[in-house]
Amino acid sequence: MALRRELTEKGLDAGAHTIRWHLEHHHGIHVSPATIWRTLNRQQLITPEPKKRPKSSYIRFEASLPNECWQSDFTHYRLAGGQDTQILTWLDDCTRYTISLTAHQAVTTPIVVATFRDACATHGEPASTLTDNGMVFTVKHSGFGRRGGRNAFETELRNRSIVQKNGSPSHPQTQGKVERFQQTLKNWLRAKTAQPETVDELQQLLDEFADEYNHHRPHRSLPHHATPAARYEALPKAAPTTGIRDRDNHTRIRHDKVDKTGCITLRIASRMHHIGISRTYAGTHVLVLVNDLDVTIINAATGELLRELTIDTSRDYQPTGRPKGPQKRRKPPNQ
Repeated sequence: MALRRELTEKGLDAGAHTIRWHLEHHHGIHVSPATIWRTLNRQQLITPEPKKRPKSSYIRFEASLPNECWQSDFTHYRLAGGQDTQILTWLDDCTRYTISLTAHQAVTTPIVVATFRDACATHGEPASTLTDNGMVFTVKHSGFGRRGGRNAFETELRNRSIVQKNGSPSHPQTQGKVERFQQTLKNWLRAKTAQPETVDELQQLLDEFADEYNHHRPHRSLPHHATPAARYEALPKAAPTTGIRDRDNHTRIRHDKVDKTGCITLRIASRMHHIGISRTYAGTHVLVLVNDLDVTIINAATGELLRELTIDTSRDYQPTGRPKGPQKRRKPPNQ
């Protein structure tokens, strides 16, 4: 009963299996979960729940090794002053180990890339990632004309030969582990008497929770209800498969129109590049054939080749190479 109250006040799971683990590991008392449940039920501490979908109907999957797959997602949390913030999570699929847990005013693609790089520097590179289809993770479902491109995070994974996996739209169960982690996190945060007032204060609480979750809290889905850290450190780590980058040529076809300055735009790795063609072709509809950084631009109506180039990712404007200023018209040979 005391353990139930203590765990509940901390915002942690306080079910029969969790209480059994604490009794066994911290007090040397061995009691079955069924006995604990009956005791809690007699004291009217069990809240009846509506009938749930049977567990046998779920398709369960789990990575075999640490770093075989990292799940990621972000969720909203409101500060004491009413300001909305976002929490970004990187979670190891096999061991449920919290790889990274950071607070931000708003999660963007550069933040996803930065936290992923920091996580790789600390824990090594994963073989794959699993996320939803949010624009910070992938742009494959974005609007017409942008579909098929890669943002900076997708480019980062490709450069590291890491497989990217995305759940089906409107099906969060695929990312169920990180979704359940976020529920546990929010329960713990809301149980705090003093709510954070700034992003920095929220980050301090996230660091405290990550330590509690990784090193001190038993996890029911792990063998023997081990802690995520114990499981993560005990097993060998998976790594990216070499050669994926060489097999994954990124090709796409875009329909565009030359603007009044004689340019078209092309987004690569979340960065916009302006490609110069010529003011002569302003308003012309073109087909843009993209193979990684190699680009071919064709007049959509006539099939005329307007330009071929390899994108220089270090600069925004891709010059045509022609001299600046108006060009003198060449006279025919007979004049």
